[in-house]
Amino acid sequence: MTTSPDATGRVREHFRRKAFSFDHLYDEEHALQRLLRPGLFNRRELALEVAHEYDTPSVLDVGGGSGRIGELLLAEGASRYVDVDLSDTMLDLARDRLARFGDKVDLVQGDFLTTPLEGPFDLVLALGYFDYIEDAAAHTRRIGELSSGSAIASFPRWTWTKGPVRKLRYEVINNCPIFDYEREQLRTLFADAGFERITIRQGRSGFLVRADR
Repeated sequence: MTTSPDATGRVREHFRRKAFSFDHLYDEEHALQRLLRPGLFNRRELALEVAHEYDTPSVLDVGGGSGRIGELLLAEGASRYVDVDLSDTMLDLARDRLARFGDKVDLVQGDFLTTPLEGPFDLVLALGYFDYIEDAAAHTRRIGELSSGSAIASFPRWTWTKGPVRKLRYEVINNCPIFDYEREQLRTLFADAGFERITIRQGRSGFLVRADR
């Protein structure tokens, strides 16, 4: 099964309309965001931790949006940062945020599965990305093809406290597809993509995966 053009279009339109509100979720200066959404900041900290294992890492940020994590990685020594995203509005935010890093930054609008990308990369990120992906296996395979070192990805899991609310908010109100995952499914996805060491952390509403060659 592949992601349908209709589903891709609905995700693109959702992020075009919601770019500023999504960007605001990552504003660490607001203590309320850290309290309500600790998972967002936990995955950012893991990305920085793994990046520090490389001297001057090259980073591919799949669905990297407004480049908030990219800004931190570049400030701490990343040699190259590529942000591939469906949303032109999100990339406009990234362009402004990352302008000072010059030619270390490449912002690419397009579908991750079909857009040409020059790899490999030391670190591939897919944070907040798989929430909207219909065919996760195709995307983890491409991550494997483009990764020479490590990958970090987040995945939502179904809970009865948050699951129905997410379905209502995204699929019914905003006409945007949303998906959930199970732990063993994730291990299989990354093993099939060629990763040898896979670590899965479970949070209160999702999983955080680190996979290494």
